Amino acid sequence: MRVITFEGPGRVHVGSEPPAALGPGSVRVRTLYSGVSAGTELTAYRGTNPYLNRRWDVERRLFVDGRTHAYPLTGWGYQEVGEVVEAAPDVADPPVGSLVWGVWGHRAEAVVPAERLAGHVLPPAADPLTGVFARVGAIALNAVHAADVHLGDQLVVFGQGVIGLLATRLAVLSGARVVAADAIASRLELARAFGAAETFDVRAGSVAELIRKRVEGADAAIELSGSHLGLHEAIRTVRRGGRVVAAGFYQGDATGLRLGEEFHHNQVQLVSSQIGGVASWLSHRWDVERLQRTFMELVHRAEVGVLGLVSHVVPAGDAAAAYELLDHRPADVLQLVFRFEE
Repeated sequence: MRVITFEGPGRVHVGSEPPAALGPGSVRVRTLYSGVSAGTELTAYRGTNPYLNRRWDVERRLFVDGRTHAYPLTGWGYQEVGEVVEAAPDVADPPVGSLVWGVWGHRAEAVVPAERLAGHVLPPAADPLTGVFARVGAIALNAVHAADVHLGDQLVVFGQGVIGLLATRLAVLSGARVVAADAIASRLELARAFGAAETFDVRAGSVAELIRKRVEGADAAIELSGSHLGLHEAIRTVRRGGRVVAAGFYQGDATGLRLGEEFHHNQVQLVSSQIGGVASWLSHRWDVERLQRTFMELVHRAEVGVLGLVSHVVPAGDAAAAYELLDHRPADVLQLVFRFEE
């Protein structure tokens, strides 16, 4: 069975692995599509992921000397959708023949515990491609929750890639007036279609100065570009006591992030949002599973459109060229999806 492997920085191999045994309580899923998270997966492709250079101490929740993962990295993937082709005798749900979404990596087939796919069956009329958005949609919803959006709030979303566009749409559905900021004109056009009241090309100047000409500052900002300069501008944008949600995957040293300026003087709240968990003040009601299911319900009720975000559907065998495209021409790509179906 085909599987995509990072053999080292900049080196991608499409190889094979033997089929896994079907154990009790599990189902065999044949992959149709597998979505790529450009931010996270490029850190593996480039060798910058902290797991490759530091060891994550789970008990102390600290990065310490050592490393957590080492090359080759096999099966990394963000969200898959496939058909259940076999089920263990003790499994009735999901039924054989159903299309399900979940996480099992960039591989043609996987054996998955059935309990992990509970509630993950796509409706009969749904386009299977919608299934690759469950996790990125949950990341966007998590960030909007962390921003504590209220009806009438002024919100700026920095970065209008796939997750930024989804965050824009979800914030609008939550009642915010959204300003979408990016450097790519086509993405700003999409942001307007997703409900942004206003868009701003960050190459044209300072969004913080634009906002403050009209109001004291935004109530909140969500930073999804993964740029420390973007995070600094998000901090400048919010009003005194405003909240900035840092939801990008920041790499390297924080060059350009000057915490002695607006952050210090305006007493800005800076919170992190990451798909490993929900905002602490919501954890008694929400978890990642609920985020994913909620997002998919919005998609299937046609309140969030995702298919227009798919820019590339690439045969899995062309994975090396696909990652090179993401690395060298990121502005040309929105959601890249690997196709495993023959």
